[in-house]
Amino acid sequence: MRSGRIRLDRAVVQGFYDRMRVVAPAAYGAIERDRADGPGRAFAETACGRLAGSLEAAELRALGMWAHHWCVRFYDDDTRVGLRLLREIAGRRGLGWTVDEVRWLLDRSYAAGPAAVHRFDLPRAAAADLPPGVLPEWGDEATDLSRLLAG
Repeated sequence: MRSGRIRLDRAVVQGFYDRMRVVAPAAYGAIERDRADGPGRAFAETACGRLAGSLEAAELRALGMWAHHWCVRFYDDDTRVGLRLLREIAGRRGLGWTVDEVRWLLDRSYAAGPAAVHRFDLPRAAAADLPPGVLPEWGDEATDLSRLLAG
């Protein structure tokens, strides 16, 4: 957690990890299947696309949080499939992101460092779905990419 930011309650964070654990096996399997397949298929035709299409909003947010955590924590040259999944989830509006989920995503993004160049894609998109002013500790920073990258 960046200094000066609101700390999330431990029970809330544990709830995030519990939700992510529910989707993790299917997510990992889908990512591995898509890695083995050739690129270029439409997202809906991929294992990740079928998984994402089968989930309700809360489950899709958990999938996004898991994929975000996985991609920024283990960022390397072979995260293309996970990053595509993140971009697809980030492109969906109206998922009902909560302030705490966005705070967690932003904190994980800052912790990842600049090597994970796509680390703010999902948190920025999720923050854009929140009402204005609900992240006062972030100000406009939550949706301003240039400020986010400046860290």
